[in-house]
Amino acid sequence: MTKVHAKILVLPALTAICLSGCMVGPKYHQPAATVQPPAPAYKEIPGPSPDQGTWKAAQPQDAMLRGKWWEIYNDPELNALEEQLQINNQNIKQAFENYMAARTLITQARSQLYPTITTGPSFANERGSAKVGSVPVTSTGAAGQALNLWTLPGTVSWEPDLWGKIRNTIHEQQYNAQVSAADLEGEKLTEEASLASFFFELRGQDALQKLYDDTIVADQKTVQLSRDRYETGVDDLISLVEAQNALQNAQAAATALGVARAQYEHAIAVLIGSVPANFSMPVKPLSATPPPVPLGVPSQLLERRPDVAASERSMAAANAQIGIAVSAYYPTLTISATGGFEASALQNLFTWPARFWSVGPSLSETVFDAGLRRATVNQYIAVYNSDVAGYRQTVLNAFQQVEDNLAAERIISKEIQQQEEAVASAQKYLELALARYETGVDQYLTVLTAQTTLLSDQQQLASLRIQFMTYNVQLVEALGGGWDLSQLPTPAQVSEKVTKSEIEAPNQPAAQAPQSNTTNP
Repeated sequence: MTKVHAKILVLPALTAICLSGCMVGPKYHQPAATVQPPAPAYKEIPGPSPDQGTWKAAQPQDAMLRGKWWEIYNDPELNALEEQLQINNQNIKQAFENYMAARTLITQARSQLYPTITTGPSFANERGSAKVGSVPVTSTGAAGQALNLWTLPGTVSWEPDLWGKIRNTIHEQQYNAQVSAADLEGEKLTEEASLASFFFELRGQDALQKLYDDTIVADQKTVQLSRDRYETGVDDLISLVEAQNALQNAQAAATALGVARAQYEHAIAVLIGSVPANFSMPVKPLSATPPPVPLGVPSQLLERRPDVAASERSMAAANAQIGIAVSAYYPTLTISATGGFEASALQNLFTWPARFWSVGPSLSETVFDAGLRRATVNQYIAVYNSDVAGYRQTVLNAFQQVEDNLAAERIISKEIQQQEEAVASAQKYLELALARYETGVDQYLTVLTAQTTLLSDQQQLASLRIQFMTYNVQLVEALGGGWDLSQLPTPAQVSEKVTKSEIEAPNQPAAQAPQSNTTNP
């Protein structure tokens, strides 16, 4: 067999070997989310009870939240603020840019599948010494004569992915991009829930302000009554002073409320990307009624939380890292070719005699590394096992957060009902005390005690209503808002080329996937 025939047979054989490369390392299978199977229903969903209060939990079969979850509160002002947050929030923008950066890493990994072509044109003017002893130094020209050398080389180098190292790297970056996409959705949910919580906290401060304003009006009437009684000799000076002190305390407390309201207003401004000095909200006492939040069943929670999705995709990326480490046990094949033109005169550079070339494969294998590869594989196995534990802990935390907020709503609902009864009793107590004071039966101290009791009870009731609204928002957040796993971009979607329009519209949601993806593509 001639050398030409041998080359003809070797090249197809090498090509076949390169194209039929296998993937080493473990195949990814999603581990169980919990050691024990999820319960069929949440523990803190109450059954029918006469002392449950006015709160009603949504039943498991009710439709889950979708999309703009904050619209369940039916507040146009909140809706408008949430829309501004989607566009101008800088934390969301930062998370989006991190997602865009993660997508570019996929392209970088993919580039390793293809040959690398380089060139390095050069020109040199060389002159060697005339003679060292009796031997001329140069062999390209006469001794001591200057020589021009024009070179136009080209090199092609390709490392076939025989053992799946590059493909595992691509998969790892795809999964990391999915992690980043889920982190983006998690950041959006956090910012949305923070805005809703601050909104209801601010409205709660307005409700407290109204309470104190009403109290101040009532205390002013009491001061005037005490002054009239003192001036007519019916009552003594101490009653007037006590009434004035009660009024002054109420005025001071009302003024103090401005600190919290200002802080909530500033926080909302920052969330929607506005300078606090340019933003203000009109005074409007809290009047929202907490809506029943659709719960679903606990097993659905695994598909509704962005942090759970991110944790699961981290496991897939860690599994791909194991494959990358295992591929180091196998030899590396490199196919390279170099060719070009070289001549002493520019006009002769592209002539047939000026050509040069070389081509051939090379195989390399590590014979001894003192356990480096084994340690590396063990490292990534440990990372994967750590990610499995982290995934399961994330799931457990998700269940806990839902149960915590359900318990808080159930208990505070009952507490609100009891506190409403306490306020009614305190109001009756004050009416009786005023009547007895006006008729001279009791001293003003009885009225002062009744006023203090009523104000304290009313303040506690207003605070409980604020807490209920914030727990309601936190329950929505714990359930994943309006997100679900079907919205996580697939590996194919995150692998699409990042366009200029995507970078210039950073707060747009990630690409929508038609179905969930939790397995190796």
